[in-house]
Amino acid sequence: MQQLQGKTVAITGGGGGIGHCAAKLFAQEGATVLILEVNEQAGRETEAEILQSGGRAKFYGVDISDWAAVQAAFAQIERDFGRIDGLYNNASVFWGKKDAPLDALDMDVFERIVKINLFGLVYCSKCAVQMMKKTGGGAIVNTASSAGVIGIPKCDAYTAAKGGTISLTRSMAVEFGPFGIRTNCIAPAAIRTPMVVESNLNDPDFDETFFLTQGTPLRRWGRPEEIAQTALFLLSESASYLNGAILVADGGITIS
Repeated sequence: MQQLQGKTVAITGGGGGIGHCAAKLFAQEGATVLILEVNEQAGRETEAEILQSGGRAKFYGVDISDWAAVQAAFAQIERDFGRIDGLYNNASVFWGKKDAPLDALDMDVFERIVKINLFGLVYCSKCAVQMMKKTGGGAIVNTASSAGVIGIPKCDAYTAAKGGTISLTRSMAVEFGPFGIRTNCIAPAAIRTPMVVESNLNDPDFDETFFLTQGTPLRRWGRPEEIAQTALFLLSESASYLNGAILVADGGITIS
């Protein structure tokens, strides 16, 4: 049986990277996938891929850092589908060329990174929870990072947002568990996506050989598909008693 059969699942940032893989996987597992994406071309391409393969999907163009836009998008979702059973807060940004140690960090950059990575998650979760309460529950998966678990240099804005995501996940789990709403979190690292190319591979100080032979116990990059599978598990009934869990999916980096 398909793991998300009959479920309506929203995913932010579903146009690329991990989100693109997750959107296709959720559709394969029976979900109607709602793609919330600021990049219209990428969002519509993901929608088209799913529809062409026989799945169900609908694209919603929205900047998740804009509260009014998020409210409008979820209001439209409620009109279109009447419910949301799952929300995957996947969308994130890492500005490797702009993020920096706190004493050198431009405050406009700090605010923008936190606005997208943390406030965007809050906005979408608030709207989803309101809908889930009406229909008897659901599941939310948040996206943090190893940067929210351990100290990572030169990315203090990103670290702050991801640390906040982990703490908020625990609060949401306690707050909304009694309503049948499970909230869990994935903290990935070393997943080879365009964002990792920006944050690591384009950094002249980053030694990929050392990273893969000494810094990563599994000795390889992670794949977007592997994180998508983790999100699928957390959204499915297979994880029905997981609430407030922080799953660190990093090949062992944070314990090495």
